[in-house]
Amino acid sequence: RLRRPWLKHKCDFTMVASDVVPPETKRRKADEMGVGSSCIPAEMEALWPAYEEKMKAEGLHEAAIAAFKYNYGVLLSGESTLIPESAIGSVESVPSLESMSIAPDPSLLKTTVMLKLNGGLGTGMGLDKAKSLLTVTNDNSFLDLIAKQVESMQKEHKTDLAFMLMNSFATSADTLEALSKYKHLATGADLEFVQNKAPKVTAEGFAPATWEADRSHEWCPPGHGDLYPAMLGSGTLDKLLSKGFKYMFVSNSDNLGATMDLKLLTYFAQSKAPFMMEVATRTDADKKGGHLAKDGATGGLLLRESAQCPEEDEKAFQDTGKYKFFNTNNLWVDLVALKACFKANDGSVPLPVMKNAKTVDPRDKASTKVLQLETAMGAAIQCFDGATALVIPRSRFAPVKTTNDLFALRSDAYTLTKDFRITLAEARKDMPPDVKLDGMYKFTDAMEKLIPNGPPSLIDCKQIVVEGDMSFAKDVIIKGSVTFKNSGASKEVPSGTYEDKTVDL
Repeated sequence: RLRRPWLKHKCDFTMVASDVVPPETKRRKADEMGVGSSCIPAEMEALWPAYEEKMKAEGLHEAAIAAFKYNYGVLLSGESTLIPESAIGSVESVPSLESMSIAPDPSLLKTTVMLKLNGGLGTGMGLDKAKSLLTVTNDNSFLDLIAKQVESMQKEHKTDLAFMLMNSFATSADTLEALSKYKHLATGADLEFVQNKAPKVTAEGFAPATWEADRSHEWCPPGHGDLYPAMLGSGTLDKLLSKGFKYMFVSNSDNLGATMDLKLLTYFAQSKAPFMMEVATRTDADKKGGHLAKDGATGGLLLRESAQCPEEDEKAFQDTGKYKFFNTNNLWVDLVALKACFKANDGSVPLPVMKNAKTVDPRDKASTKVLQLETAMGAAIQCFDGATALVIPRSRFAPVKTTNDLFALRSDAYTLTKDFRITLAEARKDMPPDVKLDGMYKFTDAMEKLIPNGPPSLIDCKQIVVEGDMSFAKDVIIKGSVTFKNSGASKEVPSGTYEDKTVDL
């Protein structure tokens, strides 16, 4: 049974198990249940065929089409895609991994697949390739470290740990080339499947967006909630199940703390939960990320992203005292339960939909206004009865979203372990340093010029703020909260220790 608290009317008839249910079948079921065919909006009847034709012409599989059809139906229903304060409550406590005594069961590795989301280009950091190809530490990229983590685990437990990637069309070729030197990894369809794309929707009239100057602008990424239909449509889910796999651990490729943890795997298997989210305690640095909440109507767990928060509730959203836990995007999924979810819901996982307002050509603000319909994979926590969350140590969350993160990750605030994990140094006590670089260092090439000798020591740093054009000399040590300012030509921050002060160069 699935919960859809954001929809007032359920017209999906969960007893129908076919992958895509035609309208006439829904009408018949509606008539049998005495609800009439008014559940199927006239707008869907008029507008959907154009989308279906467009997606089939593009070669998208039925699972991708079913997922978009569900999202599009939510849009046409007129229901709000926002989650207001009045609809949710806070989660006061969540079980903690560190407080548990669990005997790890290595035999579970044989039925578990480790999957990394690797579809993102590092465009926000000035890159034109997969962000996972970015050098992190000791001349290792994200992909290098992930491959070495897998090899370390295989050797330690003497088992072929299954590893896969969900790439995008933009990252697939570069990624496969970079990993070709690692002979312990699988190849081809056993190593990767490719995420889908979704049509952009015109903001006025909801017809498919068109842009003859560049047809590629008519499509957009559907968000990482696409993991589920991409697994189904590519045949990956059925292939894994046929080989006897039962559990999946999925995380972002830019989170090097998210390794296969036997204690976690054993806990998940013993819990018999269909879905588990790893959460961490929120700090001010995490207040804008999606948080765990309790559904006011059902009492079940849900994920609220910032895009789902009404403007008037933003202060409450960022209240780390009220909403104490954030989603790390490290998820554990029972593959049998996932397959059952698809069968019960017309070939889709009914994730809450987020509307992202854009222009069809992102660089042309005068071009047609469109909506991009997106979903988050963590939101599946509200789709499964019995879904759970678990508080994990901060060491399992070390993502790189900006150059601020990369600056910190390259410093001594983090350490590289023997099994190629990057974790916060013990002295940090699970608290990362707060790095705020001037906007001029948004791109990685500019950040490299800021730290030609490597980043300063941040082991005892609470916050570092950099404002203006400068570079750091060798052997700079930051303690407490320090701000560096420069309003003129580039200056060098001299070697030495700086503690709880503002330095005007």
